[in-house]
Amino acid sequence: MAQILAVDDSRAIRQMMSWVLAEAGHTVTVAEDGVEGLEAAQRGDFELVITDVHMPNMSGIELIEKLRELPAYRFRPLLVLTTDGSTEMKEKGRAAGATGWILKPVEPETLTRTAERVLGVEAA
Repeated sequence: MAQILAVDDSRAIRQMMSWVLAEAGHTVTVAEDGVEGLEAAQRGDFELVITDVHMPNMSGIELIEKLRELPAYRFRPLLVLTTDGSTEMKEKGRAAGATGWILKPVEPETLTRTAERVLGVEAA
């Protein structure tokens, strides 16, 4: 299945994403903030990045902007997983290059289904 990078400053959310996506057969790498996420993305070849918005050091919006500058991530799916569902923040995400927006709290099935939809994976 897919190599996925999950970026969130909450340990519980990182663990949840890692467990849920691994159960669906994906390999998940986690990062604590945008800086760590960008470094991981530059070292790896991830087919999907899922990021929170509000994080220390570098926000998810900034991370998406920087990833879109990298040739390897120019057309890769980049999902936002956040509690911030404001229209303003969604517009910032779209402008930065976000592929989609998922609101927390998220059901495991919704996370898996959304990830696999943007990856183009057929449901079992």
